[in-house]
Amino acid sequence: MNRKGAIPGPGEGKRGAEGHLGYLMRQAHAAVRGAMEKALADLDVTPPQFAVLTMVVNYPGISGAELARLTFLTPQTINVIVRNLVRAELVAKSADAVHGRILRLHATDQGAALLKRCRGRVMEVEERLRELLDREEEPVVRRWLAAVGNKLSGEG
Repeated sequence: MNRKGAIPGPGEGKRGAEGHLGYLMRQAHAAVRGAMEKALADLDVTPPQFAVLTMVVNYPGISGAELARLTFLTPQTINVIVRNLVRAELVAKSADAVHGRILRLHATDQGAALLKRCRGRVMEVEERLRELLDREEEPVVRRWLAAVGNKLSGEG
């Protein structure tokens, strides 16, 4: 800091290793999201749309409620995203065989192809993250992040 009270940059002061873990995780999340936004911008896909497409491709027949839980988005946000993906013919809806009011989501061929293009871009961001870790550190960080999600989510 060059003057008293100046706001530190990322990685400095309380925004660095001496900061609160929760804040540092939010800071990291914001940086990752920003990098993903840049990487996906020319494909006209947002990180939340990428997350939804990822889950729909990986879990065919997923419901909107399940999508909201897995993507950490509100049901209202999921409804808007799904509506836009259906309109763009990237996702299709079908009624559940048993509970007709539940809509099941499936990626179209066009949606799966777009996800593949997006995934390549996102993997470049992931590679930039991996470059920050030694080979031995990565599994430790992955286990720790998964444990945080498990312990603090109320599911673990």
